[in-house]
Formats: sequence, structure tokens, C-alpha cells
Amino acid sequence: MTLLGWGCSSSSSKSEAGNQESQSENVQKASDGLTSFQLKNGIGPITQEVKVGPLDQKLVSKGEDLFENKCSSCHKIGQRYVGPDLKEVTSRRTPTYIMNMMMNPEGMIQKHPVAHKLLEKFATPMANMHVTKDQARAIVEYFRSVNPNTQK
Repeated sequence: MTLLGWGCSSSSSKSEAGNQESQSENVQKASDGLTSFQLKNGIGPITQEVKVGPLDQKLVSKGEDLFENKCSSCHKIGQRYVGPDLKEVTSRRTPTYIMNMMMNPEGMIQKHPVAHKLLEKFATPMANMHVTKDQARAIVEYFRSVNPNTQK
């Protein structure tokens, strides 16, 4: 969309508009068609930002059990293994991103630049463990409990 300015348009505002258009073009080129929401929160079934509050100990316990059963063959807390160390994943990624990665690993690896770089680094694609939304949320709560930087 091109905006035409009439009247008292200053050269600095024209320059700022040009810079904004240039930045927008760069973001769009880098995102391969992803929205800013998808770049921040991933691609998958979770299409609205997941809000978290104080730690829910019941979810933490459920998430720890799920992590041990579904995730621990490839991921560890506090060390790199087949996949990345997940100790501080909630400091690096949004809860929504983490849930989308668990629920849609194939789509994330194909289309999301961060997930694709992780595949390049670890050389092993994340397996789809068919985690439900409720299970993914519980695992996120467990991750929050082991992250010393978790916002409470």
C-alpha cells in the first residue's frame, strides 16, 4: 500500500516511512510468509497466545510425568542430549511456541526458521508424540517449574 502525503509532510517523516517500509519488507522476506504471531509463537493448533499465571503444582506434577514418558528419550533438563536442553526453554520461547512445537513438530521444522535451525544444529527431527493441548500445557508448566527465570 502506498500512502501519498499532501501538505505539511516533512522530509524526516518521509524518511521514517521509507525506513518502516524497508523494515517491513525485510521482516516479510525473512519470515517466508509467516505472520509476526507465528514467528513469535510458532505454527500449529495454538493460534492465540497462551497466558500463564503463578505455577500450578498439579499441572507441574502431571507435566513432569508426561515429560518422563514422552520426551525424556530425546530431551533432558540441564543437559544437551539428542535434542536441546530444556531447562531454560521458557526463557527462550513463549509457552505458545513450546506447545506448537510439541503438537506440530513437522510443520514447525518445515516452516519456522527457529525450528529449522534447531534441526540443522541437532540433526534429528523432533518426533510427533501426539501430545494433546492439555498435555502440552502441563509439560510447559513443568518446564516453567525447572526454569529459575520463570515469571510467576
